[in-house]
Amino acid sequence: MASSGGKRFGLTWLIAAAVLPTLLWQLPYGHYVLFPFSVLATWFHEMGHGLTALLLGGSFHKLELFWGGGGLASTGASGRIPGALVSAGGLMGPPIAGFFFLNASTRAATARLALWLLGGLMLFSVAVWVRTLFGCVAVSLIGTGLLLLARRGSVEVQAFCVKLIGVQACISAYRSRGYMFSDEVTIAGRAMHSDTGHIAQQLLLPYWFWGGTLFLASLALLVGGVYLSTVRAADERRL
Repeated sequence: MASSGGKRFGLTWLIAAAVLPTLLWQLPYGHYVLFPFSVLATWFHEMGHGLTALLLGGSFHKLELFWGGGGLASTGASGRIPGALVSAGGLMGPPIAGFFFLNASTRAATARLALWLLGGLMLFSVAVWVRTLFGCVAVSLIGTGLLLLARRGSVEVQAFCVKLIGVQACISAYRSRGYMFSDEVTIAGRAMHSDTGHIAQQLLLPYWFWGGTLFLASLALLVGGVYLSTVRAADERRL
């Protein structure tokens, strides 16, 4: 009999993680239940900006999250291409995170590790970058909850939650498609270029071209994450 650390979780769990949120959205108060995942998607987006800037040798000054679901990351990156990549990093942050979590969810040990890493990074971001009261409270609560789940949750609940995070992160790109195909937006009362609008400024091609390109890349990560996690789980069961 396999130990808890060797348990695999495949297609059935993935379908449940995709169907449950769809049902909840139809209920009168379902969006309140799913609100932490909306916050998490915004956090992935803004952290995508900040971490991309750091990887390119730039700076990550602060991260702001707002009750209405919006967010802002204050970064520094010199040059047109680095600036465009930092903007793209925000849009690709959720689907990249989703791809990672979908693949981590197939085994109990990697699902638990993913929860430890995410919870720890969220609390670290509060200490270093998050600068709004709502952001500090929401990210701290979610991060602490993830760490408690990693420590005390059953392997089944851990695996399901990691799949749920992965699916919701990936499909957040679909939910934000209006933002992807907008040149300008208003966040916290401030009018500004969208991420694709900023990319267009830096790289000349129109914002809708970059919106379409990044949307297809997000879709590829979702499909790839679902496929790889399902195939991996099936292969391990056969072995």
